[in-house]
Amino acid sequence: MKRQAIRHTTDGLLAFLLFGVFATCLLIVLLTGAGAHRRLTVRDSRAADRRSCAQYLATRVRQGDRLGGVSVGAFDGVPALILTEDGGCTTRVYCYDGYLMELYSVDGGEFGPEDGTRLMEATGMELSLRDNLLTAEVTGPGGERDVLLLSLRGGEGIP
Repeated sequence: MKRQAIRHTTDGLLAFLLFGVFATCLLIVLLTGAGAHRRLTVRDSRAADRRSCAQYLATRVRQGDRLGGVSVGAFDGVPALILTEDGGCTTRVYCYDGYLMELYSVDGGEFGPEDGTRLMEATGMELSLRDNLLTAEVTGPGGERDVLLLSLRGGEGIP
C-alpha cells in the first residue's frame, strides 16, 4: 500500500514536471515569435512609409497629366512639382521643413511654402523634367532615397 502511494506521488510529480517543461517551451516559442513579428512589422511599416511618398507623387502626376499640366519649378526657392489646372488653379508639391507639402491655390495668390499642408515626413526632393520624363528623387526622414520615373503623356491617351 505504501509502495502504491509513493508510485502515485511519483507519477503525479512526473506529470507536473512534464507539464512545466511543455509550458516553458511554449512560452519561449511564443516570446520568440512575438519578437520576430514586432521586427517584421516595424520593417514593413518603414518600407510602406518610404514608398508612400513616391506613390503619392505618382498619383498626383497621373491626375494632372495633360498638355502643359505638369511642370517643375521653384516655389520661393524650393524645388516644386507644379500641377496646373483649368480654371486658374495650381497645386504645388514640395519639401519644406522636414515634410512633403502640398499647396492648392488660385493663380496670382501670394502664398509661401509654409502655407502648404503637411502630407508626410520627407527631408528633401529633387525634380527634373526632360523630354516628357519626370524624375523625382525623394529623401525620407531616415535618409533613404526613392527615385520615381514617370513618362508624361500630356493628354495623349493610351495607344
